[in-house]
Amino acid sequence: MIENKKVVCVIPARLKSSRFPRKILALLGEKPLIQWVWESAIKIPFFDEVVFAIDSEETAEVIQGFGGKYYMTSIDCEVGTDRLVELQSRGLVQGDIWVNWQADEPFISEKMLSDLLISFGSDEADVWTLKTQIVDEEQIKDPNLPKVVCDAKGFALYFSRSPIPYYRNLEGNEKKYFKHIGLYAYSKEALEHISRMEPCLLAKAESLEQLRFLSHGLKIRVNETAEETIGIDLPEHLTAAEQYINLQSNGYGHGRNT
Repeated sequence: MIENKKVVCVIPARLKSSRFPRKILALLGEKPLIQWVWESAIKIPFFDEVVFAIDSEETAEVIQGFGGKYYMTSIDCEVGTDRLVELQSRGLVQGDIWVNWQADEPFISEKMLSDLLISFGSDEADVWTLKTQIVDEEQIKDPNLPKVVCDAKGFALYFSRSPIPYYRNLEGNEKKYFKHIGLYAYSKEALEHISRMEPCLLAKAESLEQLRFLSHGLKIRVNETAEETIGIDLPEHLTAAEQYINLQSNGYGHGRNT
């Protein structure tokens, strides 16, 4: 519970990912990727319920193997949020705050989730998400790492796979870029609104679902975190994740020293 609000965590897990098919079942160490996510999520003390939203019997069998809870959702869901919307509309899960923890993000920490929801109840947001400052210049141009720019109050202005903003005159340390971390929280009302939204050209062009929310007037609060994570978008990211696990086992945390 947060402020007497029920917090549910839904892990959307689509088997046929376009860039890395079947990645949610790929082994990271000795466990499938989705098991890492499940084991991290159930440790979060303010989650009242944790479930998967899946589209495959094969995925269901794997989840059953490690004792997870799941609901089957439509194979026609285009993005993860659509699976949350389906669970809500079918009355399968009920909550005041819905956290969308993507199945390819095994290293989300409790601190990141606290950063995500730190402004809940004190702002006018419909959706909450995270950003972290980019310190590796190679990440600035990496289209697999979406960037975000915000207004003076911390609400999102735009997300893009391109480097934003474009610095025409500033140089050196004056330049700052922020990576968007694909972790979301929605109010119950925001999910209901999303269920009625029409498709959005910008969201299709960038392949970023959050642009649909912005285009239809939802306010997205982007809280900053000093924590770092590794999303598994491509096969080579598994190697980086293995190295990350080794660093953790040697006593390093989620911060930038990792």
